Amino acid sequence: MLKQGCGAFVLLALLSGCATQSGGAPWTHWVCDGDIDLHWRPVEGAADQVEVRLEGTERVYQLHRQEAGSGAFYTDGQLAFHSKGKQGLVYWAQTDELIGRGCKAPGK
Repeated sequence: MLKQGCGAFVLLALLSGCATQSGGAPWTHWVCDGDIDLHWRPVEGAADQVEVRLEGTERVYQLHRQEAGSGAFYTDGQLAFHSKGKQGLVYWAQTDELIGRGCKAPGK
């Protein structure tokens, strides 16, 4: 009886782990000058939002589109991401501290 209970617990844990990791568009991977990895994707069902994840962290920032002179500009007030064509840059919005520029798909 104990073995069945443990098996059900393990199965439930595996299924809940899959549920939290699935969903959403696939991540786009860009590399910025200085070898900074940037992962971003549009938020499903919200054309004016993107999710951004920086190298070495699991934190996902949900950024909202703002008006821009050219390209697309997204921010949450803390992090800012500006893309134009197939390149972009990312920086800390509050301090204007650059995280990475020249961000683009690896090998391009």
